[in-house]
Amino acid sequence: MTSSTSRPGRLDPEIAARLKHSPDGLLPAIAQQHDTHEVLMLGWMDDEALHRTLTTGRCTYWSRSRQEYWVKGDTSGHVQHVKSVALDCDADTLLVKVDQIGAACHTGARTCFDADVLLTDTPADRAASGAHASGQ
Repeated sequence: MTSSTSRPGRLDPEIAARLKHSPDGLLPAIAQQHDTHEVLMLGWMDDEALHRTLTTGRCTYWSRSRQEYWVKGDTSGHVQHVKSVALDCDADTLLVKVDQIGAACHTGARTCFDADVLLTDTPADRAASGAHASGQ
């Protein structure tokens, strides 16, 4: 799935020097819908994938299973247009705000995080809404 629109090159050395990669040289990249803040998916980027993302305006990820770069939407048509890219405070995770066209998940779902919800609220949330309902 390597894209012909990718621009191989080198990540800005100042950015590269700040990144704290996993032992396999990757960073988790969280894709979030820019206007609704919906968390869409998690992908992996190395320096080259991040460089391509920053220079093309399309999310490029590293596939750990296929050991190749892939541009979101090149085969599915479900494109991610990059709006912003931010590095977290530990410099080990990226937040990529995108305009998602179509499904983000490989299953065809809008997001990868809506099929198996483990908890929708916490005991503290339930206690607070109970106290609120009783006028406390």
